[in-house]
Amino acid sequence: MKLGAENRNKVIAAGVLGLLALVLVVRALISPGGAEPATPVTAAITPTPVVPATKKPAVKTKSLVKRTGPPRSLDPELRYDWLKASEDMKYSGEGRNIFSAQAPIPKPVAPGHTDGDETAEDAGPPPPPPPPPINLKFFGFASKPGEPKKVFLSQGEDVFIAAEGEIVNRRYKVMRISPVSVEIEDEMNNHRQSIPLTQG
Repeated sequence: MKLGAENRNKVIAAGVLGLLALVLVVRALISPGGAEPATPVTAAITPTPVVPATKKPAVKTKSLVKRTGPPRSLDPELRYDWLKASEDMKYSGEGRNIFSAQAPIPKPVAPGHTDGDETAEDAGPPPPPPPPPINLKFFGFASKPGEPKKVFLSQGEDVFIAAEGEIVNRRYKVMRISPVSVEIEDEMNNHRQSIPLTQG
């Protein structure tokens, strides 16, 4: 029995709360101000006197048009003096007219020639680019009695061992080995370069 009494009390409480909510919703729809009586909006607004349109100086006209912020009153009357002031304004900007659909097309300027350009044209074609440098490093040599002297060359992670007249990395020929340097020729473009002995 106690279980039924609890459910009954919950149903009664929910009904009372629903009725109270319904009364509050109806009251809010009828009077938007809540408990206070609704006051007409026109009673709170003080109308401003309409000033007849007169010719005003240009400075004051611009200040009326450029004024920002809310109007001084909520008077729904049409202000002819404000309309007249905005009609009398003239657009006097500098540069392109933003109200024009056509933009002015600038005339192309022909590239100028200088005396230096003419001498460069008379000199003929430019010289060919220099050959790429040989990027081998010489870091030592080995010599055994009765065998020709060999050098240790490296390119990145690769290490090559070569004697005079041998080709390294299918491109570079060892021309001459000395105690402090080695002379290498690039077989692709016949470029010779002396590579000094490097430490480490």
